[in-house]
Amino acid sequence: MSEQKKTVKKKPASAPAKKHKTKKNDKSTMILIVGLVLIAIPCAILGWILISASMDTGKPINGDRFKGDLDPAITKDQLSEIESRIKGENQVEKVTVELTTATLRVYVDTVDSISDEEASALSETAYNDVTAVLNEGTYFTASNGKKMYDLEVHVYNNVDKSGSEDYVYVIRAKNSSMEQAATQIVSKPLDADLAQQLREELAEKRNPQAAKDDDDEVVGGEDTEAQDDTKE
Repeated sequence: MSEQKKTVKKKPASAPAKKHKTKKNDKSTMILIVGLVLIAIPCAILGWILISASMDTGKPINGDRFKGDLDPAITKDQLSEIESRIKGENQVEKVTVELTTATLRVYVDTVDSISDEEASALSETAYNDVTAVLNEGTYFTASNGKKMYDLEVHVYNNVDKSGSEDYVYVIRAKNSSMEQAATQIVSKPLDADLAQQLREELAEKRNPQAAKDDDDEVVGGEDTEAQDDTKE
């Protein structure tokens, strides 16, 4: 009888230990799951940001700067029509039409022999070709606080001639706040003497040795004249 009582007492002793061990395992598993979730959330957010940035690479960022403005918008068909019109003008070799945000720029490459007066007249003709397709009052004039497009027409001959006497570059421009367009011959300096002085200074900076040689020749010539005067 005493041995049976001892056996009964031993059986319930092992049950609480097993239950305690199960609770401990459940708690560890829960902590591990919560930790993995906390790590996965920021990793997922970071991954989404990187993927979005990669997909948007090379695309322009369009904000709300012109929200409610630039209406009506300029279309590709209208740009093509403008290019075709200007290409048909005399002395025109190449035409490029670019629409960047709120500015329409037209580049007209002409024959090398074009003069300042002819380029100025051509800039006005090209400007009129643009406004024949895009009405000036509708597309290039601001009204009632609404911003519209700016327009620039660039007319020039060989770019490689930049700085030479026969180089011509004329710009006819109008921003949406101007009442009318203005033309400027940018290749013709307002102060010719100042422009020449700046060219000489620039040439001296680019080739200082040549300028030094010229100075030496002048000094040598003065010394020779002084010696001749002494002999006399």
